[in-house]
Amino acid sequence: MSRTIQLKENGLELIRQMDSRLVSYNIEMTEVTGGTFWKAYTDAQIDGTEEFPVISDWRNMGKLQQMYEPVDLYHPRLRKLAKELGSAWVRVSGTWANKTYYDFDGHTNGVVPEGFQNLLTKDQWTGVLDFVKAVDGKLLISVANCPGIHSADEPWNPEQTKLIFDYSRKYGVPIEAVEFTNEPNMMAMSGLPAGYTTDDFCRDHDLFCAFVRANYPETLLVGPCTCGDIPAGILNTGKDNVGGGIASALEIVTTDQLIGNGKEKLDVFSYHYYNGISERGAAMGGHWNFENILTDKYLGIAKECANYYTAVRDKYVPGGQMWVTESGDAGCGGNTWAPTYADVPRTLNELGDFSTVTDGVIFHNTLCSSAYGFLNHGDFMPRPNYFAVLLWNRLMGQEVYGTNIAEEGAHVFAHSRKDGKEGFAYLIINNSKTEAATVELPKTAEVFVLEGQDKFRSRVMTLNGTPLVLGENDELPKLVSVTVESAFDLAPTACAFVMV
Repeated sequence: MSRTIQLKENGLELIRQMDSRLVSYNIEMTEVTGGTFWKAYTDAQIDGTEEFPVISDWRNMGKLQQMYEPVDLYHPRLRKLAKELGSAWVRVSGTWANKTYYDFDGHTNGVVPEGFQNLLTKDQWTGVLDFVKAVDGKLLISVANCPGIHSADEPWNPEQTKLIFDYSRKYGVPIEAVEFTNEPNMMAMSGLPAGYTTDDFCRDHDLFCAFVRANYPETLLVGPCTCGDIPAGILNTGKDNVGGGIASALEIVTTDQLIGNGKEKLDVFSYHYYNGISERGAAMGGHWNFENILTDKYLGIAKECANYYTAVRDKYVPGGQMWVTESGDAGCGGNTWAPTYADVPRTLNELGDFSTVTDGVIFHNTLCSSAYGFLNHGDFMPRPNYFAVLLWNRLMGQEVYGTNIAEEGAHVFAHSRKDGKEGFAYLIINNSKTEAATVELPKTAEVFVLEGQDKFRSRVMTLNGTPLVLGENDELPKLVSVTVESAFDLAPTACAFVMV
């Protein structure tokens, strides 16, 4: 059985213009310094033939993590593939960043000062700055807020922040945006000073914003960088604890509690969302089984989160952009299928839905670490999601249009063409597992069809039947279309970009 989707060549309503850096990404501070991050899945777990052992108590989360060496930000393949994505925001943060001491002169001799948990050296930070420069990026960070900075009853101390800001500016890669503390609403897990309250955070957030504005007025103030503070029952998913990853399963505080009484205003509103919790933490709730990841409810989480936070943004940062400074398929490092084609429909749908709700930026977590990275950890080989967003960036323009297409089992988005030609760039996601969709064209079109090689849960994605893999000397595969005159059938689970 087939459904029919009719595309138009004109008459679509312009909704908005998107930020050119919509597709951005994180490089976690723990990747820069070396440290703990999510345990790697086995090949069998990624293929779906072996279950990952779960934990029943988030306090045992350490069992789900392992130690990693610092990422090599000078690796030619990493730099080349990141640069091919185009200019993006690069965010260096994560909970690890809340507790990192900046030792740029080596005076600690590698010994972490009391009240911190890890060290950032001058060479490591220089590597970040060189990377950002090499890929034509813009730098966003979050800064430390931990017992080493101050106690709960003491005001936040700007000394460490000044150090990293001044060095970055002098090096020629200024910090162009900043958040105060990663996920501060997860107060029990974010490394904040003992006894720290929301009033303390509000006090310090005001101090921080005033300090940055006085000393680095070119820097955007972004925040509050919360995760999982959507009230239960708001999302139309049938599950209460989704959208925030791990935060959804913990006791957290709200955006209003953090900054509601603040005097300093932000430039950009930020939040985090994950579709759920991965198999690693499934016992905490909020986990989606593999069989459900093409459902409209699952795919709709990004849009529902954006709709909810739009009202919050309008309250605290009226007129400002809205940034998702962390996103991915699942908290706890991504699901076992995150490195496969099976996550591509969600990733592309996220970009499409977000663009219909608001303008802003989405920072994918991460560029090159854990199951949800665009690239493999270590060897930096591209995963299906990398090629998916590469095609988005090359084909989808900044102007967003309403399609008025509501075909069950298919999601359709329309943008201007990135090549500047008249017409539209369509993205079609066939989220049916069993039914093809017939796409009727208004005229001859260029079509890019994405599928998993041989199976939905494949580590290799095909473009019009050709596997997308690197060639010799890390040469990118040719991202070429096929010409279609009147109509084509889009197979179950397939995605297609259509240029008309």
